[in-house]
Amino acid sequence: MFITSLIRAGFLASLIALTLSSPSLYAEPQPADDSLARSILEKSDEIRFPSKAFQVDVDIASNTPGQAVEKRKYRILSKGNDNTVVMILEPASERGQIMLMKGHDLWVFMPNVSQPIRLGLAQRLTGQVANGDLARANFAGDYTPRLLRTDKLDGDDYYVLELLAVDRSVTYHRVLLWVNKTSYRPRKAEFYSLSNRLLKTSTYDHFETMAERQRPTQMRIQDALKIGDTSVLEYSNMKLRDIPDKVFSKDYLKKLQ
Repeated sequence: MFITSLIRAGFLASLIALTLSSPSLYAEPQPADDSLARSILEKSDEIRFPSKAFQVDVDIASNTPGQAVEKRKYRILSKGNDNTVVMILEPASERGQIMLMKGHDLWVFMPNVSQPIRLGLAQRLTGQVANGDLARANFAGDYTPRLLRTDKLDGDDYYVLELLAVDRSVTYHRVLLWVNKTSYRPRKAEFYSLSNRLLKTSTYDHFETMAERQRPTQMRIQDALKIGDTSVLEYSNMKLRDIPDKVFSKDYLKKLQ
């Protein structure tokens, strides 16, 4: 009986050790890529922004109840999802400041500062707008999508996609995106933190022809934590451009300042 108990105890200890030492048994499962969801997301991304290199101006008006509206203007040069230059056009006091994104690395160049300053994509740029909201062109490159459900909004049917960040360097940990089932136009999005707290919501409106197809010319962002705090982004003068790779380099930015 004693020997049998030892054998059983030894077997149990071995089983526990095997369980703890095997990564496949305790590692956090990675979300599977939903092929239908990815197809929907890529079609929606192509409507939001061109897949080819492009230039666009963005006017941002940020409102906090009881305060004057803050207005800013930017010019964006983008090539793929990993190369972006964001130039401040207004206010005039900040003209010459330029942000450069290469991959998930983001820097800001100041006219009177010799070295660029490293920034995070999730850091606030102005109002409710994060750096990544301007610097990253599409969701498909940063998130793993899955089809969560379908909803009806204003009489139309929408896919609801859940987007989970591929790593912690992207702007948001989790996004819910509503995409029209017929046109694949994005309608609204909810952005969540790592702790799954709703940070803000956005809507995509005023579709007009820019850069060869109908795209949303307005994005309205509402802070979920501070009721009444909103930022409205107006996109204009979007055009396809042949932008050389050298534009997206630290040395070249000195010529743009």
